[in-house]
Amino acid sequence: MKTLQMTVSPLDAASEKSLYEQVADRLHGLIQNGTLKPGDRLPSVRKLKQQLSISMSTVLEAYRLLEDRGVVSARPQSGYYVKSTALDLLDEPSKSSPPRQVCDVDSSLTFRVIRAINDPNMVQLGPAVQCMENFPLNTMNRLMGQVLRANPELVHSYGTVPGCEELRREVAKRMLNAGCSVSSDEIVVTTGTTESIYLALRAATQPGCTVIIESPTYYSALEVLDSIGLKALELPTDPRQGMCLDALETVLKSGQAKVCLLVSNYSNPLGSCMSDRKKKAIVELLNRYDAYLIEDDVYGDLGFSGDRPKAIKAFDTENRVLYCSSISKTLSPGLRVGWCLPGCYQPRVERLKVVTNNMTAVAPQLAVAAFFANGGYDRHVRQLRRTYHSRMERMRQAIQDYFPAETRVTRPQGGHVLWVEIPGKFDADELFEEAIRNQISIAPGSIFSASNTFHNCFRLNSGLAWSERVDQAMQTLGRLIKKQMARRILAED
Repeated sequence: MKTLQMTVSPLDAASEKSLYEQVADRLHGLIQNGTLKPGDRLPSVRKLKQQLSISMSTVLEAYRLLEDRGVVSARPQSGYYVKSTALDLLDEPSKSSPPRQVCDVDSSLTFRVIRAINDPNMVQLGPAVQCMENFPLNTMNRLMGQVLRANPELVHSYGTVPGCEELRREVAKRMLNAGCSVSSDEIVVTTGTTESIYLALRAATQPGCTVIIESPTYYSALEVLDSIGLKALELPTDPRQGMCLDALETVLKSGQAKVCLLVSNYSNPLGSCMSDRKKKAIVELLNRYDAYLIEDDVYGDLGFSGDRPKAIKAFDTENRVLYCSSISKTLSPGLRVGWCLPGCYQPRVERLKVVTNNMTAVAPQLAVAAFFANGGYDRHVRQLRRTYHSRMERMRQAIQDYFPAETRVTRPQGGHVLWVEIPGKFDADELFEEAIRNQISIAPGSIFSASNTFHNCFRLNSGLAWSERVDQAMQTLGRLIKKQMARRILAED
């Protein structure tokens, strides 16, 4: 084991981040890039205090934050050490290789699975939902009450099609964090991200068109494609870096499709996050081949490092990116407040909004705008990132402890879902049925593909608070996986 001598560079007193968060991020970066390895001892509290000219309480808060993130552990009378976690022991899935063919989309299986995985009696490892305790419910309820009292008539009106100016103004401010300088007039408020994607697809395509998607992709996106009568073309996707650019250029150059739909930051289900270089390259491809991108950035605020990655929209020079997001994963899924920056398709999106549901409810818009404006959102999201990181590490550790040694699992740096792959002729659809009988829901990999692939994969939701019931569910899944693998080995002999 070795002890690190920290590079002495000043902390930024003017940063929005506190000093302890800056210290934690600096150490976390050293762990992620391999400078600090599992088992290495971190500098003592006293030494780090002297090196960085900060208080002992700041150092302790930084180390506690790293403990919450699941990357270090304290040893009595010894200090803090980098943990040996499942992150180091489990292999990652490889880049996907879907069939290079246009597929009709059939989401009938998805609807059946969703009915099962949303059963409240189940241990909810299937749907990408969060505990209500993760959200500032009391604050939001208080703000809703204030909005209703202050606007007794306005909240019952139709409002405007683009949405309340107060919310659009606050969203425009928040877009600066994603690298985008936009005006409130460029934003259309929607009833969640799914409606944003629906409106964007309706605006940019015609029934029968082919849309380029990731492989695997979020099953709700497939449902939308199916409902509009669109076809899908899946492209190879890397669990860390996202869609393969060479494959994207080949398709765009061929003219097979002109519209692409993807999740840019901490995608669902892989958790991939594209680099800025790759995001810029995608925009260059759009410009070169006269194509358009629908960007789902609903997880962008949930990066574990605390640095919010840029949106692809930040590099958009010709209004070819239709940006979609919401508060459903960070603040409240039930308020159904989202937004779309439709770019050159804004007039068409606004017309489609009128015939879809006319407008988004006024009261939730004003409550969310108030929460954004008073600074509560930033404080809440900082805590949420730590919570999700800790829970993901705990679930990854359970996979290491209970699943077969050859299991592969993704290593997201944000969000709250994990993609699990069992090599060989494993059948995740069969596991799904067996898990349901044990009151456990998972999301089988087949529903994340238009080409009916990923039968040996499934998605797990790590956003739940860890409990004995969740731990027992993970143990049960591990036993079911091992039993199925044993049956298949016996059948082959």
